Amino acid sequence: MALILNGTGVVTGLASINDGIITSDDIASGAITAAKMAAGAVVQVVSVTKTDPWTNSTQNTWNDVTGLTASITPSNSSNKILVIGYISYAASSNLYFRILRGSTAIGVGDTAGSRISATGSSGYNFTDGNVGENASFNYLDSPSTTSSTTYKIQVYGFNIAQFVNRVVSDTDSNVSSRGSSTITLMEIKG
Repeated sequence: MALILNGTGVVTGLASINDGIITSDDIASGAITAAKMAAGAVVQVVSVTKTDPWTNSTQNTWNDVTGLTASITPSNSSNKILVIGYISYAASSNLYFRILRGSTAIGVGDTAGSRISATGSSGYNFTDGNVGENASFNYLDSPSTTSSTTYKIQVYGFNIAQFVNRVVSDTDSNVSSRGSSTITLMEIKG
């Protein structure tokens, strides 16, 4: 462990150390700040978990998944935000998902003709309404701000309703399941 000395050669930011072991109690309040962290360090984490089921019948457009929104206020405009998402879903046809920062889609593929520009897309199961799927993704964003920034997950159902945290049939049976979905934001020191 490296110790920082002030101009007089005295260790700063530490309380009295009698046992030769430095613990969190030995470090003065505020001695370690985000400004002193090395590049790549995690400055703060915000995470939201959605456990209730969500259904949307609006088709062929992007829809916000209620409860999969999180906000973070970066401490420095040069820091990045690592967005980590996990979504439990079901679909009887094509389902796409994407990340938004505010109203801007991020981490999506290039647009090309009439193709859907998304972070990812689902497989689908036509034969069993009791089968659910899940997808995980991450994207390292550079919001270049110190203002509160909101991230959310959207889904797009191609000619189908969308189901999150439940299967299509949602029957009260031990062959049906309910899941949970998460969005996590990590501020990374630039």
